[in-house]
Amino acid sequence: MDRRASGEDRRPAWKRRLYEIIFESDTPLGRGFDVVLLVLILVSVGAVMLESVEGIRAKHGQLLMGLELTFTILFSIEYLLRLLCSPHPLRYAFSFFGLVDLLSCVPTYIQLFFPTSGGNRLLVVRILRLLRTFRVLKMVHHSSEAMRLLRALKSSRPKIVVFLFFVL
Repeated sequence: MDRRASGEDRRPAWKRRLYEIIFESDTPLGRGFDVVLLVLILVSVGAVMLESVEGIRAKHGQLLMGLELTFTILFSIEYLLRLLCSPHPLRYAFSFFGLVDLLSCVPTYIQLFFPTSGGNRLLVVRILRLLRTFRVLKMVHHSSEAMRLLRALKSSRPKIVVFLFFVL
């Protein structure tokens, strides 16, 4: 039985409404939220790709960094709103998508709060910047093929862990 139908959901009405918009895509506002989020993810990934090209970074580095910071703030707000309206915030925080949401923001904050001196960046920061590609995985939530990919990732988890261990 649905928690709302049984009266067990004691969250305020605004939290339940926010939950419907953010987590459910069967409402017009939910679909709109998903579309806006997908566009932001795609543009963000595009900006990260452009930043990886030396000539473009040299010419437009400040603009791309500003975009990156803007996207990170927007994705952080989205993550916090998901935690705020979730009936089980810790369960969401440690879920696959919760971790993806968090990991897609962390590298920018690390680079922002722990800048290196001179033109060199810490190797660790460069590696963590790769985690921004987790934004692509945020799109998985919106695809019917996502479950197939998720099952493949779960079955390959030991191999992925070994690979990441050697990369780090």
